[in-house]
Amino acid sequence: MNKQSINKIKLFLMGLDSRFSENSAIFKGIYVTYTAGLKEFKGAGHFDGGKIRFNFGGKTELIDMNSLCNKLAENCEQYDSISILYRERGTDLLISGDNKNVKMTTTEVKDEDLDEPRKADTHISETSTLLNRDYYIKPGKADALLKEIGIMSKEGKIKNDKIRKYNQIDHYVELLEGILDKLPANETINIIDCGCGKSYLTFVLNYYLTEIKKKKCHFIGLDYSSGVIAASKKMAENLGYRNMEFHAMDIKDFITNKKIHVVISLHACNTATDMALAFGVRINSDVIIAVPCCQRELLTQYSYEPFKGILKHGILKARMADVLTDGMRALMLEAKGYDVSVVEYISPLETPKNLMIRAIKTGKENQAAMDEYVSLMSQLNVYPSLYQYLNEIKEIQP
Repeated sequence: MNKQSINKIKLFLMGLDSRFSENSAIFKGIYVTYTAGLKEFKGAGHFDGGKIRFNFGGKTELIDMNSLCNKLAENCEQYDSISILYRERGTDLLISGDNKNVKMTTTEVKDEDLDEPRKADTHISETSTLLNRDYYIKPGKADALLKEIGIMSKEGKIKNDKIRKYNQIDHYVELLEGILDKLPANETINIIDCGCGKSYLTFVLNYYLTEIKKKKCHFIGLDYSSGVIAASKKMAENLGYRNMEFHAMDIKDFITNKKIHVVISLHACNTATDMALAFGVRINSDVIIAVPCCQRELLTQYSYEPFKGILKHGILKARMADVLTDGMRALMLEAKGYDVSVVEYISPLETPKNLMIRAIKTGKENQAAMDEYVSLMSQLNVYPSLYQYLNEIKEIQP
């Protein structure tokens, strides 16, 4: 290749080097093809501990991206043309050049696997009854994710017994989309999953933010079970999701110097949800998302004389306890300066534990809401754990 074309290649490669420095967590691979006459010479590199393990001409070396870019440009002198495919999660960049022309194009990835082209009509079983909706997590693009979390079979079909779960995780993304769009566009969005378990929904959210919305994000999963943390780490490794970290620990012991934008808590049992909400308030999270479960605490505490004739029925008292628990949680978040909405997450036909609390930080604390909360505590004769946790946090703050 001539010097003019090689200099243009160098400029594009400088851009790749800079991109890698900023987005190495979502880098998937770099694939190079040189041509000389009718012959092709191929090389491939993959992430390895912050560097690139690059194989070319039967030789493999561990090299930093800057050095690799320089080497690729130098090698151009020996060949007629070059094609460089730089792959990130959800995006392909293709640099191609010869003696006449050098160009770079960016395209959205259509299939997850370079070696397994998508076959028509293989992703949805003929007997499946998927909802008639435009899915956010689409088969084809999200195959690797859907297979890893057990929604899709190895053959590329949505499993019939996982359709309901698939619809649930997709609706979860739908409920959060508008909120996440309001987060800063020029920052890494840091998200903590409290009581993450196997982190299925967190993996889904990671995929959507990174590969569909093209947002730079980092996820932290916390759970006291070392077993589920190990499982989550393995899934992240299998998927190549390096923008995730997992810790087996109690959330009250977690400390970070990162700005946390989102705290989520999904099906944390009983007062574990309250601990997650208090944690989100303590670290001044921009967004707090909770899907509560097993609201048992107030059931054994509350009483209300005007409803005595109604609450003598155990099932009604239990349902009222659920409403009071989540209602007071929402009110406390309002008191702490959040704009709160409570929405139906999934159909009550599937589970009665189907509410999602969405809280967005708006400003200063709301004293009127706090007064109303304290008044309810007195009238109902309750002392919620959320109130206790927030008071404990207040006491340890300087």
